[in-house]
Amino acid sequence: MSSGATALRGLSVLVIGAGAIGCAVAEGLAAAGAAVRVCERGGVASGTTAHGEGNVLVSDKGPGPELRLAQLSRRLWPETLAGLRESVPEYAARVEWEAKGGIVVATTTDGATTLRAFAARQRAAGVRCVELDATDLAAAEPALTREVGAALHYPDDAQVQPAGAATALLAAAVRAGAVVESDCAITGPLRDGDRLVGVRTARGPRHADLIVNAAGPWSGAVATLLGAPIAIRPRRGEVLVTAPLPPTVFHKVYDADYVGAVGSSSSDLETSAVVESTPAGPLLLGSSRRQTGFDDRLRVDSLATIARKAIRLFPALAEVAVMRAYGGFRPYVADHLPVIGPDPRLPGLWHATGHEGAGIGLSVGTAHLIVAALTGRPTDPDLTAFTVDRPAVLDIEYGVAEENTRDATP
Repeated sequence: MSSGATALRGLSVLVIGAGAIGCAVAEGLAAAGAAVRVCERGGVASGTTAHGEGNVLVSDKGPGPELRLAQLSRRLWPETLAGLRESVPEYAARVEWEAKGGIVVATTTDGATTLRAFAARQRAAGVRCVELDATDLAAAEPALTREVGAALHYPDDAQVQPAGAATALLAAAVRAGAVVESDCAITGPLRDGDRLVGVRTARGPRHADLIVNAAGPWSGAVATLLGAPIAIRPRRGEVLVTAPLPPTVFHKVYDADYVGAVGSSSSDLETSAVVESTPAGPLLLGSSRRQTGFDDRLRVDSLATIARKAIRLFPALAEVAVMRAYGGFRPYVADHLPVIGPDPRLPGLWHATGHEGAGIGLSVGTAHLIVAALTGRPTDPDLTAFTVDRPAVLDIEYGVAEENTRDATP
């Protein structure tokens, strides 16, 4: 992902957070020659990353900078995997890369019209997708309901095991010289005049030329501690996991409502049917979105709605046992764009956060943009699309001040 192993030699960087974004950024910077230290308040991949589905999607994004970032990331993932197999082969298999493609279905006439129009705009932006007729859809997903108004196949959608992918990226960073510290919560800034030159941590002071805030849903609290608040807040999502099954679902399959739920700014419960397999056999059933602060209780209404909508897509699931459920927090920004790049208010501080539920897929592209910017190369998409200096990021009234800030410490 870098332009060479010496491009950033002499630069020291401290990355806050060892989730998928932080691990990818650490790997990219270390590969480019920077001296990298990662500070994680808990364990590696223990936050948002451990509670995701591992999506690497282009199908759910309309034309714009986030889609271009998704397209960049999708192109980079195979290259990144090849690099992991070479540098850390013992970790690379944990990524569980599956380029299985996605199928988006609309179950109503109006939904079909909306889905086709959305797909047409995506095609114009370079996304590969093709409509499936009833015969092709039945062949692709035999267990899927036949009550479908339209179905679009996206061959470039993929999936990884999120914690495995993050761990592999971080292992490659360590192989390139990075240092990782767990149980290393951030407690305050270290400044030299107006410039950030390090952070105070539970393990003592840590100095660096550059600090990258990749703390996910906790990045708002981190930024506030450092003196440059950003409006990142947690958005809760939940997933059901079935008992292991024989091959039943062969793509990532979701209802067209998912696109609307992703783009919604409502604080109320938003659900849509998302069904996908895992290499071990269980199916993952999602998805939900709701703003609950850092309240981590599982909610029966979310889980029941997820199950009901999944059964509507795959009726045979009515007879399948649910093995467990889990939930997690995603870093939400009101305008639905990540925050990537330098903070103009505090020299020495960069952000890599706000990807909400897309962070796994967008991680390697985000790292690529940061490395390119630091080495003076042009970025595509332009980094200004994700600037800190925009209303949705700086309007703290809608961000950091949550009603429930339990477990909000960085």
